Amino acid sequence: MKRLITLSVLAGLLVLTAKAQSADNNALRKLGIAEMAISALYVDTVNEDRLVEDAIRGMLEKLDPHSTYTDAKETKEMNEPLNGSFEGIGVQFNMVEDTLVVIQPVSNGPSEKVGILAGDRIVAVADTAIAGVKMSKEEIMKRLRGPKGTVARLKVVRMGIADTLKFNVVRDKIPVHSIDATYMIRPGIGYIRISNFSATTYQEFLESMTKLYAQGMQDLVLDLQGNGGGYLQAAADLAGEFLNRGDLIVYTNGRTTGRRNYRATQEGSFRQGRVVVLVDEYTASAAEIVTGAIQDQDRGQVVGRRTFGKGLVQRPIDLPDGSMIRLTIAHYYTPSGRCIQKPYEKGNKKSYSEDVVNRLKNGELTSRDSIHFADSLKFQTLREHRTVYGGGGIMPDHFVPLDTARYTKFHRELAAKSVIIQQNLRFVDKNRKQLKKKYPTFDKFKELFDVPQDFIDMVVSEGEKQNIKPKDEEELQRTMPELKLQLKALVARDLWDMSEYYAIINERSDIVNRALELLQP
Repeated sequence: MKRLITLSVLAGLLVLTAKAQSADNNALRKLGIAEMAISALYVDTVNEDRLVEDAIRGMLEKLDPHSTYTDAKETKEMNEPLNGSFEGIGVQFNMVEDTLVVIQPVSNGPSEKVGILAGDRIVAVADTAIAGVKMSKEEIMKRLRGPKGTVARLKVVRMGIADTLKFNVVRDKIPVHSIDATYMIRPGIGYIRISNFSATTYQEFLESMTKLYAQGMQDLVLDLQGNGGGYLQAAADLAGEFLNRGDLIVYTNGRTTGRRNYRATQEGSFRQGRVVVLVDEYTASAAEIVTGAIQDQDRGQVVGRRTFGKGLVQRPIDLPDGSMIRLTIAHYYTPSGRCIQKPYEKGNKKSYSEDVVNRLKNGELTSRDSIHFADSLKFQTLREHRTVYGGGGIMPDHFVPLDTARYTKFHRELAAKSVIIQQNLRFVDKNRKQLKKKYPTFDKFKELFDVPQDFIDMVVSEGEKQNIKPKDEEELQRTMPELKLQLKALVARDLWDMSEYYAIINERSDIVNRALELLQP
């Protein structure tokens, strides 16, 4: 019997090998034979799906740093922020120790509609306890999310109410916003901060601009610090709002794809007011497209530090099981002809990932004098013929060094161990009603609220419990200004939203303040 099975396996392998040999591509034939041999003859049982996935990952790892493979689950999770929505109950939450505390229900979302409030504690979902059981945040999210139309049966504990409350929340599409903040940072000057470029970013941007116009905006600060990119079309549409019809925004070029130009398809709605774009070493991809277009077309000024330099175009290739290959097919070029992509060595992702650290070591992030460009990297802007530089990323017109001394070691450790976040949640949870009563508007809060000493003492005391202590009294005192600013901003976020957070935190941002100097009359 064993001999018959072996002969059968070998016969099948020969048939498959013969089929592979009929292909024109020797490399493909070789790969097919290897997979079939392993699955048919290897000493132990193998998972053929995993075998194929490992082969795909292995091939892509030898290419550029941005060609990747994701399985079906990873692909779904990766696409949710870019698609602009997910399906769930619609709450912003955080974990205080092992209990889920609602920060804010999503406006007009399913939880708000049934009466769930900020400060509520969700302790059970479908009769399964999620509080006091050391359940991971990922597992809790899995229980709260679900297909639109399904019901999440929640048990909620509310301060001041003795009984546990029960809510049936009908899950729905929950919008994921890519614009973090929109507000008037100074009279006549609007501020918009964009976290990524998703399917909804352009529409969100238009809504933000309408809001700012109504408040008297004449000039704009566009904050793209830390923006990792996203959809090319969203970036092109947004950049077009600052340009004239037909202006070149970006072009792509690849071995098999040829050159493709992306131009403004209509007259932009904001072509007159001044624009300052804020960038840093983590501004990448689609955000670099917007920055490069505004700079090369002499439409605005760029402030900050050289951007990341992610200028490779990926084409998504959907596979039958829901997995995806994102394969690099071209490079991005700014209107003046600068390649956005920084240099890289194929297959050496470690060196590529350490680039920002190396920039810090080399002094590029802290001193403009450490930045040198070869003459071959000089380009000219299209209207005013100013010199701009290629070589990867977008070099700003106005360099702002990274302040490495701003945060003390004590402050960084408190933040890294989540002490600041956790104590802020406790403070707001305990004082929410009093704070809202005392500061009914954000303007009043911004003007009058001072972080109380007992709040500071809570943070310092919790740090001591986790063996986080200042080196001496001098370090403690140097920590205080930034710690108080951060705590005030976090309280504002939890009482209102992210716009209010940035309205406080930006007041001591060197990059933001340099932009405001440029926009002075």
